[in-house]
Amino acid sequence: PDPVPAPDLASLQRRLVAFAASRQWEPYHTPKNLAAALSVEAAELLEIFQWSTPEEAERVMDDPRAAHRVEDEVADVLAYLLQFCARLGVDPLTALSAKIDRNEVRFPVDRPPGRAGRHSTE
Repeated sequence: PDPVPAPDLASLQRRLVAFAASRQWEPYHTPKNLAAALSVEAAELLEIFQWSTPEEAERVMDDPRAAHRVEDEVADVLAYLLQFCARLGVDPLTALSAKIDRNEVRFPVDRPPGRAGRHSTE
């Protein structure tokens, strides 16, 4: 069988918005609440790695149970981020591209890592 193509970001975002709307959750999906939920889910992702050595963290996907937890938390973080962006009208890919452009200026290739002092503000 042919592999199933990965869904695109816009279709996933539309599914999330429709999912919330069909359950009448929009009143609760304020920017503040979505940002808070995003923070909580990011913390749950971090919790998986709490007390791990760098080596253990690198191997987390080798354990099927841990890998499943990582994938679930990544999905939760992305879901809340996409809902947040939809609510505020932010195109996440455009925002990321613009941020990478700014970071390429702020952090030139020839600057040694760890040096303080940036070219411009965020």
